[in-house]
Amino acid sequence: MADIDAFVTNILDSYKKYGGINLDETKIFPNRQNVIDVLHDIQTLIFPGYRTAEDIDDETLRFVTGERVNRIVSTLSREIKKALYFSLQDDKVENSYCFSLAERTALALIEEIPEIRRKVGLDVQAAYAGDPAAKSTEDVIVSYPGLEAIVVYRIAHFLSANGVPVIPRIMSEHAHSRTGIDINPAATIGESFFIDHGTGVVIGESCNIGNNVKIYQGVTLGALSVKKELMNKKRHPTICDNVTIYANATILGGETVIGEGCVIGGNTWVTKSVPAGTTIVQTCFGS
Repeated sequence: MADIDAFVTNILDSYKKYGGINLDETKIFPNRQNVIDVLHDIQTLIFPGYRTAEDIDDETLRFVTGERVNRIVSTLSREIKKALYFSLQDDKVENSYCFSLAERTALALIEEIPEIRRKVGLDVQAAYAGDPAAKSTEDVIVSYPGLEAIVVYRIAHFLSANGVPVIPRIMSEHAHSRTGIDINPAATIGESFFIDHGTGVVIGESCNIGNNVKIYQGVTLGALSVKKELMNKKRHPTICDNVTIYANATILGGETVIGEGCVIGGNTWVTKSVPAGTTIVQTCFGS
């Protein structure tokens, strides 16, 4: 007969010996599932009626929206407080200060929702205009992984830009696991951004992307070096407006600038700046 109590004791001993346990209000650290739940609520706030099975109409929309906003503010404030308190690692910092700052940030995100919706609306239009397979903007909203990754990026980027640690990365890695698209929340991305197909796309932390940029699956916008001492340096490229980057292209380096209107062909490797209006392609063989 298995000795379950002994097994439990051994597991508890491992917690003491190896760590890796996040006791609520003790070793304060954000809870991943809470962050994912609030992210889902925010995405539903951006596109109500698309992500959930709830029935909404003009009469119930205000009530449903208010209920969701209150839930987001409550949960997000609590998780941001944990992230701030853990990040500061200072006994002089009071929980009340962290919670006040966290609540202000959560409310600021809610205030920003109309602007995020405006930007996401442009991303939707860019996908619809840029993909002949898209039959409607609604088709893009409900089924395109590239758009999902961009929506999560725009939420996570706002939090990252407002000094929230940990939580933006939890959000972006959740999107990464769902879509295969890895966008660091600290990257800067302009309007009307379209990722077609998307699987394998990597956009690094210090990457700057302009407006009306379109990239395909497998594109890497990365660093030439991953040395830890470069963590606060610009390591990733700048992509100017109206650039198209085709599948599996790799563009590396913080000093690399892809000029406006460039076309970067598939399977190319770029580590130096490219003048505006340039087309770069691999040599093709065929009949």
